[in-house]
Amino acid sequence: MNLDNKHKIIVLGAGESGNGAALLAQKEGYVVFVSDNGKIKENYKNELESAGIPFEENGHSLELLKDGDLIIKSPGIPDKSTVIQYLKNLNKEIISEIEWAFRFKKESKIIAITGTNGKSTTTSLIYHLLKSAGKDVSLVGNIGYSFAKQIAEKPTEWYVAEISSFQLDDIRTFRPDIGIILNITPDHLNRYDYKFENYIHAKFKIAENQTEQDLLILNIDDQEIKHYLQEHQLKPKIAKITMNNNDFTDETGAFMKDDELNINYDGDDLKISIHDLSLKGKHNQYNSMAAGISARATGMRNINLRESFKTFEGLEHRLEFVATVRGVDFINDSKGTNLNSVWFALESMKKPVVLILGGQDKGNNYDEIMDLVKEKVTAIICLGKDNSAILKKFEGVVKTIVETKSAIDAVNAAYAIAETGDTVLLSPGCASFDLFENFEDRGRQFKGAVRNL
Repeated sequence: MNLDNKHKIIVLGAGESGNGAALLAQKEGYVVFVSDNGKIKENYKNELESAGIPFEENGHSLELLKDGDLIIKSPGIPDKSTVIQYLKNLNKEIISEIEWAFRFKKESKIIAITGTNGKSTTTSLIYHLLKSAGKDVSLVGNIGYSFAKQIAEKPTEWYVAEISSFQLDDIRTFRPDIGIILNITPDHLNRYDYKFENYIHAKFKIAENQTEQDLLILNIDDQEIKHYLQEHQLKPKIAKITMNNNDFTDETGAFMKDDELNINYDGDDLKISIHDLSLKGKHNQYNSMAAGISARATGMRNINLRESFKTFEGLEHRLEFVATVRGVDFINDSKGTNLNSVWFALESMKKPVVLILGGQDKGNNYDEIMDLVKEKVTAIICLGKDNSAILKKFEGVVKTIVETKSAIDAVNAAYAIAETGDTVLLSPGCASFDLFENFEDRGRQFKGAVRNL
């Protein structure tokens, strides 16, 4: 649809994404209205009021919404919701905030990162690498500002964007110059009719509009990605990342060999010792490979890249070291909300683990982590309202299992059980909403309890 600024934009959802879309619409001269089905947080309400943008909360007024010429939907709103079905029946065009932002990016370039796990770490690492090289770059998407808000307030030459499948669902023309798919494991299947293939397709929408001039970085050790690549013809140039250098025959890509990360872009090879990477663990080697190729594709020099890898500091709530208390290390991995994350966290642990596990279960199959639990975990501390699935699966496998209902109780129980030289790892494998506001709240309460020991 070709819109001029006489058209009315309706934004559904008044969070970071929705408010960003509304601010950009207003800046571009459109009539804009924001509607939220729930209560709008005070900071976002203040933002709309300061900008003079009209809004409603605690419910959608369908009569007001039907006048919209374009609907921008926050990613948390499912297609099956009443309001979306109503608007679809009226043949309204419904797009995501990243699609809206893309239409105003002008000559800027986009690096977009998706995948089930590792998105935030990889996005932050790429941003750090480009920032260290002196590039005009911003961090947007699911981390940092919304893409639309960044364009509205301070456009940059490069945007490094963490993108979820929910955001990709409603794109039309969104096209990253560099796209990355880190991995694909079952997650959020309730949004995809419980069909894994629908979720896989949503992730690959990141490449839907890419051309032969664009770059798509793929982890070919991931079986779903490898299979999709075999079955589908993709337009962009492909850069493959893999741990198995025997499979590596491409001019552009990255692999691990002899404890060295090898990055090859345009025939220019760079080798970095894993000891020079600030991020540790096998999963972070994949993240570093993807980030390294991205940085090289922007023109970053090898000498700057090698130094910048050393200085990156990891994310809060993602394998974040908290403290050592009387010989026991405490690690906060509260962002690990699915079992694939738990697997990676356990895989990177070198000491015996007291594992804090649990929360709002999303239908987990705990067999995914069973081998690593048997190998590395000495005790499990359950942190959730309903721990029945964990108890059923691990009773008899792990000698000690304790149920707790707060971060303080979980930390105290873990500390009482742990021995000198052990690691207490909070990697819940579940959503946080049964006991906490979000995973950040869970992680901060965990860290606070550790510091109180």
